[in-house]
Amino acid sequence: MHESQKIKLYVLMLEECDPDKCTANKLVRFGLVKPLRRLKEVPRGCIVLNPLAEDYLSIKDREIAFQRGLLAVDCSWKSVQNFFNNVSIKGHHRRLPRLIAVNPINFGNPHILSTVEALAASLYILGFKDQAEELLSIFKWGSHFLKVNEKLLERS
Repeated sequence: MHESQKIKLYVLMLEECDPDKCTANKLVRFGLVKPLRRLKEVPRGCIVLNPLAEDYLSIKDREIAFQRGLLAVDCSWKSVQNFFNNVSIKGHHRRLPRLIAVNPINFGNPHILSTVEALAASLYILGFKDQAEELLSIFKWGSHFLKVNEKLLERS
């Protein structure tokens, strides 16, 4: 597998945030992720980013992500626990390490990442650094995310 290959990215769009500030909406507009509107659209066997999962995402998940894709759920942090406790998404659920958000809404807060930050961190951990940088490049603050979290991401 070459770095030039890309992981298929999916976002389950729950539309709970301000559409103008939603990083997932911008990723969709730029054609960098495939938006999903219903649970039955989620690809079978994909990696599901879930902050409540027991297992951490690691390089060991690279092949699954490459074959099946990576799913982020775009919802409000206020409803994330309720969502994952009440909705069953089939796939390999993984959490991210405790990273620092640099997005304008949650700047400096540990673990409260935007959708683009979660996807970029995942890509970086899985060894797809160019794809992570591509996602972040469409945000003014994007490049700072990798700089701020570089040590944690390199250890994962």
